[in-house]
Amino acid sequence: MMWSILKREVKNYGKNPLLWLGIAIGVFMVFQNVSPYLNIHYIGEGEIFVNDDPQMYGEGDVLDGYVPTENGLRRELWEERIRETLISEFKMDHAGAQSVIDEMKGMNISTACAHLEGYGFYGANYEYENTAYHKGTRGEINSYISQKLENRSFSYYFSRKFADFAGLFMGFFATVFLSFLFMQDTRRNTYELLHTKPIGAGKYLSGKVGGGFAVCLIVLAALNLIFFGICFVSTRSSGFEVHLTDFLLASCFYILPNMLMIVSVYSLISLLLKSPLPAVPLLFLYIVYSNMGSRNTEGIYGYYGRPLAIMVRFPGDFFDTAPPPMALLNQSFLILAAICIIFLSMQIWKRRRVY
Repeated sequence: MMWSILKREVKNYGKNPLLWLGIAIGVFMVFQNVSPYLNIHYIGEGEIFVNDDPQMYGEGDVLDGYVPTENGLRRELWEERIRETLISEFKMDHAGAQSVIDEMKGMNISTACAHLEGYGFYGANYEYENTAYHKGTRGEINSYISQKLENRSFSYYFSRKFADFAGLFMGFFATVFLSFLFMQDTRRNTYELLHTKPIGAGKYLSGKVGGGFAVCLIVLAALNLIFFGICFVSTRSSGFEVHLTDFLLASCFYILPNMLMIVSVYSLISLLLKSPLPAVPLLFLYIVYSNMGSRNTEGIYGYYGRPLAIMVRFPGDFFDTAPPPMALLNQSFLILAAICIIFLSMQIWKRRRVY
């Protein structure tokens, strides 16, 4: 019975043209966001990298011609910017500005910034952030790419960016399309009839939840294959390594647990309120909560993940993408929470059973 329900749900969704339209929209949306990373390549001899952006930037990326600034050089560049500001805005002469720079020798950046505040210079830490990246030469860019690909494949990094935007799309996709999963069964006559049939709560909910999850799995599998092919073809001339397993692992770790949580919430709300529709705004709020940034212990604003979030974002530069702290642990708790919700849904189903 469970497999019959599961197969029925998959077939019903497969016959819905909106499903295929949704996949097409997903491919377009994800491609719009990840396509710039497909342009990363070794700079050839004589190739000119056109970039009108500043020489130094706080959030540069190699696809724009930026490379990370080494700590020693970064300190020199920062001190030079401080010196220029002291002269231009604080009207110090060169000797006075150099004297302030000399006073900061041996201080770390935070201490040096606090020292500058004594002269009325606030926000020196932002000046330091702006020296994080600089426009690289051909040799610097190629060396940086080679270093990053020495122990990792190109698809290892690309699959994380793919998981970032595919996960965002799949969250909205599941929220919209899974609202139909319990729609028919929660109609008054059908709901009452189902509770008179000799079907167990476990088999019924396993079939419904499994069917909804299988639909998400099929859509995500299609996205994986499509973008693996795009990545493979686009980077073939660069000689970068591309592995399908990188895409599959990123999807399994950072997207599928989110889909399980969404379908489990639908099961609970549908059986509790006898309608799946109230779950739609709740899940949209859940997505907003999951996608919100926050400040870390150092007061820096960014995306660090939230407890039981159904989004795992990978902001930052292409070769420095990393999951938020405790992301895998959070995904594990997400699976556990989803299973608990499904068991709770089974108890609700049993209590309304008519024997």
